[in-house]
Amino acid sequence: MKTVSQLDHHEPHEPGMAGRLNWLRAGVLGANDGIVSTAGIVIGVAGATNQTAPIVTAGIAGLAAGAMSMAVGEYVSVSSQRDSERALLAKERRELAETPEEELAELAGLYAAKGLTAEVAQTVAEQLTAADALAAHAEVELGINPQELAHPGHAAWASFVAFVAGALLPLLAMALLAIRVRVALTVVTVAVALMLTGVLSARLGHAHWLRPVARNVLGGALAMALTYGVGTLAGTFI
Repeated sequence: MKTVSQLDHHEPHEPGMAGRLNWLRAGVLGANDGIVSTAGIVIGVAGATNQTAPIVTAGIAGLAAGAMSMAVGEYVSVSSQRDSERALLAKERRELAETPEEELAELAGLYAAKGLTAEVAQTVAEQLTAADALAAHAEVELGINPQELAHPGHAAWASFVAFVAGALLPLLAMALLAIRVRVALTVVTVAVALMLTGVLSARLGHAHWLRPVARNVLGGALAMALTYGVGTLAGTFI
């Protein structure tokens, strides 16, 4: 058995790690959406016309709309989560003030349900209650760390910046490359970028990289193929 000093120093035990991982996940998701959605737009328009101005204009509009949509959506979602967490903590705080003995018995029961003996569970509950009763109950009962509540502003900003960064890849590729090769090279650029975001998402989830990468690349390829086909049809009939 490992002692505390022998624990892998790479394991995520630092305070605030959960919050940082949430920002990172939001950032990876935002970048992935920026890559796929903007690539779909510019390649779709390229299927209808080979003129650079309409393609870039559509791409910029899609970038702006998508980044704002991601930021607002993330802000609303995380704000709702934070409101729920605060309401649960307020309820727990009231219960601790009004019925402390019942809450102590409840905490001991929860630890006993995890496999501790009744005596050890009672001791643990008493010591944790003495140290920080709210934190102890929040962790065991609610799965919440009062010091690490969700931050909607951080999540929204991470999503916005990541979406813009991801969207710039296909947009710049389509704008700067020669007309005869820009669609093909944009597809390659997008595929490589989706491979990277797939690897990042796998590392954040401590999973093998192959499936996330395959999902990302295949999903992006399908999106680009569909939008290119739609754009080609639209260019033919409009």
